[in-house]
Amino acid sequence: MAYRRPPLSRRGSGVRTRSGRSRFGRGISLRFIPIILFGVYLAYYWFANQENVPITGRSQLIDISREQEEALGLQSYQDILSRSAVLTDGEVVDQVRSIGRKLVDAARIEGIDPGFEWEFNVIRSDQANAFALPGGKVAVYTGLLPIAENADGLSAIMGHEIAHAIARHGAERMAYQKLIRIGSMAAALVVGDMGYSAQKAVMGAFGVGSQYGVLLPFSRKHETESDFIGLRLLARACFDPGEAPKLWQRMAEHAGRNSGSEFMSTHPSPQTRIEQFEAWLPEARELGMKNCSNTRSGRGQRTFKP
Repeated sequence: MAYRRPPLSRRGSGVRTRSGRSRFGRGISLRFIPIILFGVYLAYYWFANQENVPITGRSQLIDISREQEEALGLQSYQDILSRSAVLTDGEVVDQVRSIGRKLVDAARIEGIDPGFEWEFNVIRSDQANAFALPGGKVAVYTGLLPIAENADGLSAIMGHEIAHAIARHGAERMAYQKLIRIGSMAAALVVGDMGYSAQKAVMGAFGVGSQYGVLLPFSRKHETESDFIGLRLLARACFDPGEAPKLWQRMAEHAGRNSGSEFMSTHPSPQTRIEQFEAWLPEARELGMKNCSNTRSGRGQRTFKP
């Protein structure tokens, strides 16, 4: 009886080919187990850690407690202040703290009270910058005051920063960075038996995709959301919302050609922000008229003198 050589592989049989790998069987399944496990973990992690952003109602991913977030913010804030020239008194300090208190009171009227111990400080520096850290720790650099120009302009800046804190954007950003780290580890396991060049290409593509497809657009979404919330807060606090687009026109002039491409930036371009503020102004003005009928907006039109 003539000997017949068995086929090297059968469809769906899991029998290995001459290369030692199954085309449809165990080999490929093992390679993609990390991705499958990551997908299962991602689904659980996503649905188990959802919150809603105040005012906008957007669902967000947060996996640390407010207490943990506040502790991280306080530590960073104290570190920054210890290395900075902090102004302890004076007209500018009084104005910044007064505006901050009015904006926080406006947030409470909106039903937002995260229980933060708000703190507002002024740092003498040529930087045109301001920030708010988790837990309500806010600082304004004196280099930003000529661009803010007046109390209404500064309320747009501080309202934006306060919005970052109450929307817990810092905690949300940390959660997404955690997901990307886990995804990177899963991808590294999948490409582990590829050649060095192939591994480098795949991991490089993963890194670029994460940066430009997830982190940067997500950061710009945070900035837009903070602009919207901040505009609502300043209108309710009886500042002039019409100053917000004017502020960003001044920001654009200050940035000049150094603003760069929006696609590669963590922030929307000044022109994008101006257009967004113009679209939101009717609602903000209506809110201001409804809540501030006896208060004159623009009460802080005097130019700052840091």
